[in-house]
Amino acid sequence: MTFDSKNLTNEQLLYLYTSLLMPRLIEEKMLILIRQGKVSKWFSGIGQEAIAVGVTAVLDADEYILPMHRNLGVFTGRNIPMHRLFSQWQGKANGFTKGRDRSFHFGTQEFKIIGMISHLGPQLGIADGIALANKLNQNGKVTAVFTGEGATSEGDFHEALNIAAVWELPVLFIVENNGYGLSTPTDEQFRCENIADKGVGYGIESHIIDGNNILEVYHKLSELKASMVKNPRPVLIEFKTFRMRGHEEASGSKYVPQELIDVWATKDPVENYRKFLSENGILSNDLDALLHTEIKAAIDENWALANTESEIEATYDDELNDVYKPFQFQEVSHSEETKNIRFIDAISNALKQSMERHHNLVIMGQDIAEYGGAFKITEGFVEQFGKERVRNTPICESAVVSAAMGLSINGYKAIVEMQFADFVSTGFNPIVNLLAKTHYRWQEKADVVVRMPCGAGTQAGPFHSQTNEAWFTKTPGLKVVYPAFPYDAKGLLNESINDPNPVLFFEHKQLYRSIHQEVPTDYYTIPLGKAALLKEGNQVTIIAYGAAVHWALETLTQNPEISADVLDLRTLQPLDAEAIYASVKKTGRAIILQEDSMFGGIASDISALIMENCFQYLDAPVKRVASLDSPIPFTKALEDQYLPKGRFEAALLELLEY
Repeated sequence: MTFDSKNLTNEQLLYLYTSLLMPRLIEEKMLILIRQGKVSKWFSGIGQEAIAVGVTAVLDADEYILPMHRNLGVFTGRNIPMHRLFSQWQGKANGFTKGRDRSFHFGTQEFKIIGMISHLGPQLGIADGIALANKLNQNGKVTAVFTGEGATSEGDFHEALNIAAVWELPVLFIVENNGYGLSTPTDEQFRCENIADKGVGYGIESHIIDGNNILEVYHKLSELKASMVKNPRPVLIEFKTFRMRGHEEASGSKYVPQELIDVWATKDPVENYRKFLSENGILSNDLDALLHTEIKAAIDENWALANTESEIEATYDDELNDVYKPFQFQEVSHSEETKNIRFIDAISNALKQSMERHHNLVIMGQDIAEYGGAFKITEGFVEQFGKERVRNTPICESAVVSAAMGLSINGYKAIVEMQFADFVSTGFNPIVNLLAKTHYRWQEKADVVVRMPCGAGTQAGPFHSQTNEAWFTKTPGLKVVYPAFPYDAKGLLNESINDPNPVLFFEHKQLYRSIHQEVPTDYYTIPLGKAALLKEGNQVTIIAYGAAVHWALETLTQNPEISADVLDLRTLQPLDAEAIYASVKKTGRAIILQEDSMFGGIASDISALIMENCFQYLDAPVKRVASLDSPIPFTKALEDQYLPKGRFEAALLELLEY
């Protein structure tokens, strides 16, 4: 291994050595502790330290790094207090996740580090969003994101590279090619000769670097960073390296040929660099011994400090209060001036007024810029707000949602338009595993609204007609909004954008141009989690949301003798359970109408809640009316049969006669 110090001073060269030594000695301590049963799990980065150390040394302290669980050198390089790292690994309160996640699955705004989730790929898209915010701010900052050779097989890798290329984002994509994805060797992961070759297809500059040579890492990255500041663009770097231990300690490394381990042992990044410094008179044996002694003493001291912390005491309030970022509704009242507009106009109006109100708000989606979106909701937005804030995206929902998270991390608000709610399935992972869990895990907001044009009635078939809200009401950490009227749509969308928590905002396509209402012309808000009582009666409580609200009202118009409370939920998560209970206790009967299919829909949970909390007030069993438990068909006759609208009246009359 050849080292070239170039213009680095001896002080700088020794700094890099100390930076390498710190994570190596911490790891050696952890390996002892794991054998003693004092640490439960460990992912070793021994043999790969030069990459994390080099990247961190090159980037400024206020530039974001998104590491993996073998990149201890990032955390030590950013000078995170050692005892806090130990507390994190031991699940103590002084860590970063309050015991809710392990190892390096956390982030910290203080040190500008955004940790991984186990699904690996989404963090690449997060880096895109962070870099987009930097580019919008024109601050000349670069973002570095780590991944392994195994994760380059994931769709998120390709989506993130494509977005970064198209948008010319200053992202360093760091791929640590250590030969194995857990136990699967690279020849079973991909067929191209080098991972760097994958960048060519996206028009991305790519490089291959010896990941075990700290000076090569440092010099090349310094050169690239300086160039990216002047000419913002993504760069893919493949670091050839090797991990000397198993995927994690419990897995061992028997699947690796011994001769391969022996070869890479000669390329140890710490030992080879130590030898270089020693041979060039930069590092004496005494100084080396002193550094080892001081670092080991600091490790022992901080380990003892972490162990003085008490174990976390579990309380319901602590857990539940961190699911969402606290947010206090502040009502914005409207003037008396109104205009009779359609549902779709209310959505467009809310977006426009929120864009005017929040200068850090960015809208992303397919065809939303000059074309105005599939439903023309953002028509004219580019002329008013510019393409920087109204962004057409490639067809890659997963990376776009992840990029929205990155925007939120770096000081922006983001709206993602799913062209159809059905397409959210390709962006499902970052919504339920990233947006939903981030605040609970490390108290970081996810200031993202995902707009979901949904619903049947337009004979659009099984891929453009689903109403899939139940996929998300089940996921703690998400808020789910589903209005039925233009007035509510505007006020609730404005409030969803204000809310720093992730919101799935469902917009029924059939209501877009069929429902009109007098709506205030200026900006206003409606609180999330509050149902609307549309009609009052004493015979039965009808609970519905979205298009089903209109079906219920139409049924009552045709049956004026029925005296019913009609409760429009408006928000499904958080659910206004108190409004439901109050109405059911008054009427003694409840029927829930939803467009979603029956099994697993939110009507089932509402029914269970009523039975558990209002049983003594009921005069009849709770009734659910829903679509068939089949995919949504195309032909009108089949779609009409699928939907519950035609079955609701009979079910309602049957309940009243019970």
